Amino acid sequence: MGGRIRIWGRPAHQPVKVTCVEQPTPPAKPATIYDVAAAVGVSPSTVSRAFSRPGRVSAKTSARILQAAAELGYRAPTVARAEALRQSKLLGVALTDITNPYFFSIIRGAEHVAVAEGYSIMLIDSEENEELERRLFDRTMPLLDGMIVAASRLPDAVLRGAAKSTPTVFLNRLVPGLPSVLTDNARGMRRALEHLAELGHRRIGYVSGPTASWAEGARWRAFREGCYELDLTEAKIGPIPPTVRGGAGALPQVREKRVTAVVCYNDLISIGIMRAAKGIGMRIPSDLSVIGFDNVFASDLVTPGLTTVAAPLSLLGERAARSVIALVNDQEPETTADSPSVLPMRLIVRESTTSAPRR
Repeated sequence: MGGRIRIWGRPAHQPVKVTCVEQPTPPAKPATIYDVAAAVGVSPSTVSRAFSRPGRVSAKTSARILQAAAELGYRAPTVARAEALRQSKLLGVALTDITNPYFFSIIRGAEHVAVAEGYSIMLIDSEENEELERRLFDRTMPLLDGMIVAASRLPDAVLRGAAKSTPTVFLNRLVPGLPSVLTDNARGMRRALEHLAELGHRRIGYVSGPTASWAEGARWRAFREGCYELDLTEAKIGPIPPTVRGGAGALPQVREKRVTAVVCYNDLISIGIMRAAKGIGMRIPSDLSVIGFDNVFASDLVTPGLTTVAAPLSLLGERAARSVIALVNDQEPETTADSPSVLPMRLIVRESTTSAPRR
C-alpha cells in the first residue's frame, strides 16, 4: 500500500518545486536528519521544520534540536526557497479512504474556499492504514501551510504532535486543545431513533464502524442513550468495515440479533445490508428497516431509497478550509480549540423504513 498524494487546484504545468542548494558534505558518514530526530525523540518532519520554519516549532523543542544537531555535526541544507516554502499555498486534506463517497463533498467544499483564497489542495489518502498514515504525515507536513484532517485513525497524542508544527483543523473529531468542526451526532441519532419508535420498532440494532473512529464512538454513545430514554431494546453488531462489502457481510449478525430495524455507522454499510438482504429474498423495509448516516449521493440512487441522517458535508469542508487559512495567516478562525463548530444534522426519510413487522 503506497498511499496517495494528489494536488488539486494547481495547473499541471506548475508543479510544486523545492530547490535546495546543499552545503559541502563531510567526508565520513555525516549525521542525517534521522539521527537528529532519534536523538531528540521527535519526527524527522519536526527537525526539518525547526530549520526551515522555526516559528512553527516550540522554542524548547527547537533548542533541543539545534543542540543535538550541533553535537552530532548535522549540517542542514540551505533551502534557496525557504521564504517561498513559508507560503507554499498548499493545504493538505488527510482522509482514510479516497474511494469513500463521504469525502467527495468535503473535498469539493474545501477546494472552493482554497482556490478562492489562492491555495491548492493536496489529498493525503492513508487507505485505512495507521502506519501508512504516520509516514504520509511525516512526508507531507513540511510541504504544507495548513492541514485539514477529514478523518484519521491515529491517536490524539500523535495528532497533537503533528499540529504543533503545522496549523491543523479536524473534522468530526474532537481533539482536546485543537480546533475542530463537528456534526451534531447526538441529535442526528436521536432523530433516527425517534423515527423508528414512531413506526413501532422496539428492538433496534446499531451496526458499528471502525473502533478507531471518533464519530463511531460518538454515534454509539448517542444510540445507547437514545434507546434508554425512549425505552427501546438495543443490540450492537460489529465493528464492521465501513464499506458496502462490510455491510453485506454483517447481515447474518443482524438476523441473529432478531431486530426489526438497524441504524448503521454510515450509508455504505446500510447499502451493503440492503443489497445482501435482497439477495436472500428479504424485503426492505417490510422485513427490516434500515437507516444510514451521512447522506452520500448514492443513498438516493439505491432501491429502495435510503433513509439517512444527513451531514452538511460541503459546509464541513468549507468551514474547515476557512479556519485553517485563518490560522495560517494569524487571524481569528471560525472554530477554535475552546469553541469547536458544531453543524446540525437532519433526518431524511426515504423508502427504507416503515412500520415494524408483527412477530
